[in-house]
Amino acid sequence: MNVLIVESSVDLGELWQRHLQRQRSNVDLVYSQDAAIEALCHKAYDIIVLDLVLNTGSALAVADFASYRHPDARVIFVTNTTFFSDGSIFAHSPNACAFLQSSTPPEDLAAMVEHYAIPR
Repeated sequence: MNVLIVESSVDLGELWQRHLQRQRSNVDLVYSQDAAIEALCHKAYDIIVLDLVLNTGSALAVADFASYRHPDARVIFVTNTTFFSDGSIFAHSPNACAFLQSSTPPEDLAAMVEHYAIPR
């Protein structure tokens, strides 16, 4: 399974990456919109773990590009804010499959990735 993590926090992104790699996922970690778009241009991903509030760029732009470039890739949005807590993210991003708090235990995030990913 190929997973792309787009997370501005290096420590949090690496924590998630390690948990997913233990499940034998191939995981790429990037920290910005530009790096995510670059990754999506060169590789197909089954699932994208995407911080809704990136320090550099727009998460919705990443999700939109992913839906165009890799329509089967699903997106798990994560955030440490209450923005979109009403569930409206699913109306804005057709490839969204889950919406979690950044504080979700990494093993729970890994279980969600495994559940929602469609391996190639």
